[in-house]
Amino acid sequence: MASEMVTIYVMGKAYEVPHDLTIMKAMEYAGYRFIRGCGCRGAFCGACGTVYRTKDDYRLKVGLACQEMVQDEMYLTEIPFFPGNKATYNLDKLKPNSETVLKLYPEVFRCLSCNTCTKACPQDIEVMEYIQAALRGDIAKAADLSFDCLLCGLCAARCPAEIVQYNVALLCRRLYSSKIAPRAKDLEKRVKEMKRGKYDKEIAGLKSMKRRGLAELYEARDIEPAD
Repeated sequence: MASEMVTIYVMGKAYEVPHDLTIMKAMEYAGYRFIRGCGCRGAFCGACGTVYRTKDDYRLKVGLACQEMVQDEMYLTEIPFFPGNKATYNLDKLKPNSETVLKLYPEVFRCLSCNTCTKACPQDIEVMEYIQAALRGDIAKAADLSFDCLLCGLCAARCPAEIVQYNVALLCRRLYSSKIAPRAKDLEKRVKEMKRGKYDKEIAGLKSMKRRGLAELYEARDIEPAD
């Protein structure tokens, strides 16, 4: 039985595609070849941010092309990179407090608490909450709430205060991991082992293997069970 077809518009051009495809698969069905804007295909990398409208709806919507399903009369365009402001800093010279956040990203002062950023997030992250935590100087909470952020930029694309939330989140996670989080003893031990050359022979062996052998080794690896 033939699949029901719907009409989508990619950057204004109409295409007939099966109704049960994601935006990404529908674009490929229509003949698009992804060079940028396609990564993991599983909503983990944030490389396929998409802006779209649906029939008879004035609202502009956002989502990830790899998980959002097509709809009839959907007008869409991908934004694989969002040109948001990104501060330059030396992490070693920063302190984990609100002053650091406000100095590097003063636009967070403009937060309207409208929650538009949270509504736009394809990962259902409490974006407004972590911005408020950053404003208060609660770096640990901001880092925790933003842990699943993909850096897709869709929150910033919808923010009326023009805050680049995902870069604020990245700063907070860096501050937390480098200044607040307890040191991982196992990691320190492994780094010392590497510096002593404990794994040099094994790494050299991997580097000399052919691609097929690496693939077989990867498929046969031990996988930790999910919690």
